[in-house]
Amino acid sequence: MPRRKTRPIAASEIGAYVYCARAWWYRRQGETPANEADLAAGRRGHTAHGRLVRRAWLLRVAGYGLLAAAIVLLAVYGALALVSR
Repeated sequence: MPRRKTRPIAASEIGAYVYCARAWWYRRQGETPANEADLAAGRRGHTAHGRLVRRAWLLRVAGYGLLAAAIVLLAVYGALALVSR
């Protein structure tokens, strides 16, 4: 019995299969979704949301850095005030 030529399944395809086996099978057969415009809009929305999340994380890190710098400066100021007495 001859072996069929099959392409390997990518790890991302496993997630697609778990989410919707029928959609995975259609895509594996070369079919394209009918709602391609909606999918593209969803991708753009997720990309924009990811940028906002990344920006919020950077602002939070910057805030913690400024707080740490303020605490250090306050400690130095207090130490200098005690020494100068």
